[in-house]
Amino acid sequence: MKKFAIVLAAALLSLGLAPAVAMAQGTATVEAKRGDMLYNPDDKRVGNVYRVSIEGDAQLIYRSKMIAVPPSTLSKDGGKLTTSLTLDEVRKAA
Repeated sequence: MKKFAIVLAAALLSLGLAPAVAMAQGTATVEAKRGDMLYNPDDKRVGNVYRVSIEGDAQLIYRSKMIAVPPSTLSKDGGKLTTSLTLDEVRKAA
């Protein structure tokens, strides 16, 4: 029982420190939120974020299909959630 508590404590500590380590390395990521409007580089609407996956993918529904937009393509531009992908690239993923 004592070993389990130690392993559990170590796991919880590592989860708590992971974001701090990522920020220390200078990897700034933008977090999408459900309901955010996603724009392309031409400032055209791509769609609403339906949900966000564990990996941070912004997931949209397009023509009854789920599209995952990778977090590495996301940025905030003037408060707007923007992807570096074009509208065609996003829609082809469907």
